[in-house]
Amino acid sequence: MPFDLASLQSHIQISTHKQHLILTALAASLGTAALFSGYSLLDKRRRKDRRRELEGDALRSIIGSKNATRHGSPVPEDIEEPHIRLGGEAYAEHLIREQLARNYAFFGEEPMARIRKARVVVVGCGGVGSWAAVMLVRSGISHIRLIDFDYVTLSSLNRHATAMLSDVGTPKVACVARRLREFSRWVEVDTRTELWKNDDGGKELLDGADWVIDAIDNIQTKVDLLHYCHSHNIPVFSSMGAGAKTDPTRIQIADIANTIYDPLARAVRRRLRSLGVPSGIPVVYSTEVPGDVKLLPLPEEEFAKGKVQELGVMDEFRVRVLPVLGPLPAIFGLNAATYVLAEIGGKPIPNPLPVKNRRKVYEKLLRDLQGREAKRSGAEPGVVPRLPIDEDDVALIFEDIHRGRSIIPPHPVPTTPTLVRWDPAMALTPENVVVMERKEATRHENGIYGATSPVEMWGAETDALVEKHRKQIRRVREWVDWDVPNESRMRGNEII
Repeated sequence: MPFDLASLQSHIQISTHKQHLILTALAASLGTAALFSGYSLLDKRRRKDRRRELEGDALRSIIGSKNATRHGSPVPEDIEEPHIRLGGEAYAEHLIREQLARNYAFFGEEPMARIRKARVVVVGCGGVGSWAAVMLVRSGISHIRLIDFDYVTLSSLNRHATAMLSDVGTPKVACVARRLREFSRWVEVDTRTELWKNDDGGKELLDGADWVIDAIDNIQTKVDLLHYCHSHNIPVFSSMGAGAKTDPTRIQIADIANTIYDPLARAVRRRLRSLGVPSGIPVVYSTEVPGDVKLLPLPEEEFAKGKVQELGVMDEFRVRVLPVLGPLPAIFGLNAATYVLAEIGGKPIPNPLPVKNRRKVYEKLLRDLQGREAKRSGAEPGVVPRLPIDEDDVALIFEDIHRGRSIIPPHPVPTTPTLVRWDPAMALTPENVVVMERKEATRHENGIYGATSPVEMWGAETDALVEKHRKQIRRVREWVDWDVPNESRMRGNEII
C-alpha cells in the first residue's frame, strides 16, 4: 500500500483537534466545579457568620451584657434595632421576627400584629390545655394567662406537653409557664393556681381576654365558663372529652349544637340549652364511641375512707382514673390552638368538615320509633309521645352498635331501616331498641304483642346478639352520664 503523506497529516490534525476539544471541556468542567465549590464555601461561610450574628444578638438581648461572648469573641455593643420588653426581659425585634418567620409567611404582617397583641386565657393546663398553650405561644401569642388549680403527678406525664419528672408536685401552670419562657423570651405569662369559679374573682380572670380556651373536664365548671363567655361576648373555644378515645380520624371541630356521640359534649349541650345557649360555641370533639376501654376501679380502701365524692381535692371532681391515650388530648389541644390562631389572624375555618352528618336519617328513625310507640300505647292520632331516647341515641344504636344492619340473621343492610322495641316487658331504653327492616319490624310487633317472646320468634342466637349489644350500650352510657351524680363514676381533681 503506497504511503500517503497528506492523509497522515490530515489524521494528525483531526486527532489534535479532538484532543483540544476534550481538554477544553475538561477545563470548563473543572472551572465550573471550582466555581460551585467556591460559591458553596462562601455560602457556608455566610450562613456561619449569620448564625454567629444571630447567636450574638440573642445573647446580647437575653443577657443584656456588653461583655457577653460567642465562641470566645466579644458580642458587638451596638444595638441598631429596638428591643421588645415583655416578661421582664429584653429581646430584639428582628430576633422575634426571625423566630416567627414561618408564621409571618403564612399570615402576613397585619394578621401577625394582631396575633402578637392578642390576649388569650387558657383554663385548664393538663393534657389538652398545655398543648394549646405551647402552640399558641410558639405561633406568636405574646400575652397568655394560665388557670389551673391542679399539680403535676406522675400520671400526667403520659400526655402533658411540658411536664418532666422534675415537675412532679409543682403547679401545672408554673410548669407550662417555665417552658413557654424557654422558647419565647418575649412572652408575658400570667399564672393562676386556682380553680375558675363563676364568681367575681373568676370573672376578673377573663377581663381583657380576646379569646378563652376551655380545657376543663368538670361539667358544671365548664358550663359556667362557657355560659359566662357567651353571655358577655367573649370568644371561647371549648374542648370536649378526649378520654378513652383512640381514633384520631374521628376528631373534628363543630358548633356545640352539631356534636354527636361525645358524652361530655352531650351533657354540656343539654345544660347550655337550658340556660338559653343552644349554639354559637365552637368545640373540638370526637365522634368515636369508646370501645372496650373501661373506667379503672377505685380501690376498696378509698371507699373505706368515707364518701367517695369527698375524697377529691375539689367538690364534684371525680376520684376514679379515666383511661387516656396520650396523643389524643394533644390533638385536641392542637385543634384548639389552630382554631384560635386562625380566627385572630383573619383566616377562619369557613366550614369545618363533619366526619358524620346524617341527622336526617336519625330524625326519620326517631320519628318512626315514636309512631310505633304511639300506636302501641293507644295515643290519640297526631299525638307524638316523648321518648327517653334522642337523636344521639339513635345514631349510637344505628351506626356504632348495629353498623347499619338488621338484628335479624343474616343481618342484611335494610332497604327501609327502622327501630323497634325488642322486649315489650322492658322499658324503652337504648338497650331495648334494635334495627330491623320495616317488614321484619311489623312481623316482630305482631308477634311479641301477641304473647310470643322475642327469643321464641327469632331464636336464641339473635337474642344473644341483642344481649351483647346491650352490654356495649351500657358501657357507652357509663361515659354518657357524666352529669349524673354517681359515686361509681367519681374520680380525682384532674383538669385535662
